[in-house]
Amino acid sequence: MFNDIPHLFDIGKVGSSALGYISVAEKLPFKVKRVYWTYYAPHEVVRGHHAHKELQQLIFAIAGSIEFELEDTSGKQYFFKIDKPNEGVYIPRLFWRTIKFSHNAVLLCLASMEYSEDDYIRDYAEFKSFND
Repeated sequence: MFNDIPHLFDIGKVGSSALGYISVAEKLPFKVKRVYWTYYAPHEVVRGHHAHKELQQLIFAIAGSIEFELEDTSGKQYFFKIDKPNEGVYIPRLFWRTIKFSHNAVLLCLASMEYSEDDYIRDYAEFKSFND
């Protein structure tokens, strides 16, 4: 299910439209060390503009929709739009990302590491020349 390529995945849901749903994230490819959420991001602002040396992420749009443009160090690009609370995107290490939020979108991220500024690559030229 998980590998070194970004991809959509569905964690499923239990319930009904009459009573509501619950989704549970289990059997993850990494131990979750940090959880954060982003909200009230203006829909005209593009966020991201970085990559991570080691961090892996599972990202959900628990409200609204979120678009991702991902690129590996060789230039291969991946595009995703998530808009269901039970469907997310897996982002492995070493993928440059740009992120666009719909109005009132809420992004929930499960991260494999605690925050470390040293893990970030914030310069695109440095990212493109990064050797693993």
